[in-house]
Amino acid sequence: MNSTGTRSSLWVVCVACALLFNVPAWAQPAQPYLSPLFSDNMVLQRGMRDPVWGWTTPGATVTVEMAGKRATAVADPTGKWMVRIGPFSAGGPFTMTIEGPEHRTLQNVMVGDVWLCSGQSNMQMGIANVNNAAEEIAHADYPGIRLFTVPMEVAYSPRSTVNGTWQVCTPQTISHDGWGGFSAVAYFFGRYLHKTLNVPIGLIHSSWGGTIAEAWTSAEALQKLPDFAERLQQVERIRAAGESSLPANQRRNPNVCTVLYNAMIAPLVPFGMKGVIWYQGESNAGRAYQYRTLLPTLIEDWRNRWGEGAFPFLIVQLANFLPVKPEPGEDEWAELREAQLFTAQKVPNCGLAVTIDIGDAADIHPKNKQEVGRRLALAALGIAYKRRIEYSGPIYKSYSREGSSIRIRFTHVDGGLVAHGGALQGFAIAGPDRKFVWAQARIEGDTVVVWSPAVSDPVAVRYGWAINPVVNLYNREGLPASPFRTDDWPGLTVNRK
Repeated sequence: MNSTGTRSSLWVVCVACALLFNVPAWAQPAQPYLSPLFSDNMVLQRGMRDPVWGWTTPGATVTVEMAGKRATAVADPTGKWMVRIGPFSAGGPFTMTIEGPEHRTLQNVMVGDVWLCSGQSNMQMGIANVNNAAEEIAHADYPGIRLFTVPMEVAYSPRSTVNGTWQVCTPQTISHDGWGGFSAVAYFFGRYLHKTLNVPIGLIHSSWGGTIAEAWTSAEALQKLPDFAERLQQVERIRAAGESSLPANQRRNPNVCTVLYNAMIAPLVPFGMKGVIWYQGESNAGRAYQYRTLLPTLIEDWRNRWGEGAFPFLIVQLANFLPVKPEPGEDEWAELREAQLFTAQKVPNCGLAVTIDIGDAADIHPKNKQEVGRRLALAALGIAYKRRIEYSGPIYKSYSREGSSIRIRFTHVDGGLVAHGGALQGFAIAGPDRKFVWAQARIEGDTVVVWSPAVSDPVAVRYGWAINPVVNLYNREGLPASPFRTDDWPGLTVNRK
């Protein structure tokens, strides 16, 4: 399939995903005395003064108490009140009381680590759709893991509340509602951390299939990117006229700048959390160069909103998909993976879970979400928890010309490189004419030497540069190398907006 055909097919897939997962919206509730984010069975973030908030009569006093600690706030002129209580060490269950014009008592509250899990359909995909689903569901009995799902809604102005309630992870709650139940990636990620750290884990799932990254980014942040100026003006016109001015069949369109940030992220701010896992990019692959700035902008936006510093942000790199191409060439998904890699390398406290080896040529939603969750959890252990482990596969570092060959150096080699299943595959090499041919390659210690009899004057090497490459380079921890290229020649999406 040529690049135009591939792009058209993928766009159809992404649009279909967005429509498939477009479930009926819940009505926006009135301002509640206590935000619905705070309910029985919730998890508070350990080691910080946790925000707790709601709305009441302006000037009223509200006191929150838990585990021998107390905090008091006075409602502002809009009626909003917010306390910060803690810090607490991991543990529970606790009882939280909220006293003021109204009384609330929250039971079975845990303290541990909270992770926000967001993106498009591969994050949304529920546990009932994965490998060994029946067995996974039957064993999903973890009182120390708690689940919160954000309903899929759009909004043209930021919302302050969200419907939902925390649930204890059981076979029933993990498989209930949604597209096959709770997010499989989020669950497997949380399960690995829970078992490894032995602390409660809270998972806030906020994703929507087939959606674009700019929908998850605030208007204020997108204003910094000229590419989105015209689209932001359109959003502002709709906001000013009211969403009822749109045709009925467009009011639930999630692929509009800011609308998912407004409805599905803004109401979560500033709930205490450890970090974010993010599985998105398929819907932006046709504009991969733009994603180099868009994704870092989203990360900076969320971090600024929460005001808790550079919390960990862990990215799932796109998996392999569609038929294997017989010859090397340009590819949009390869460019999007590169944008994800660049973000993980350049933005502080970011990590990358490479999944180039566990995709499915016939299914944009591969079923091995267990390994995706594990690799994200390894990144979390290395980056968020400072464990001294190898948490990433080999990452391209530099290259040097050696006669008619090129030597590639990597980070994250964990004592050496390994070719799974025989000779190295997936490498291509080019001379000054920029025409890539398949190359031979061999491992020499922590490096790979690449050459081809057809290219006597090599200037560039690429690895895994295709939507579904055949690749087999790993480190000794069994983690795959990220696709990469040594050149910076303009790609297919360089001028797309």
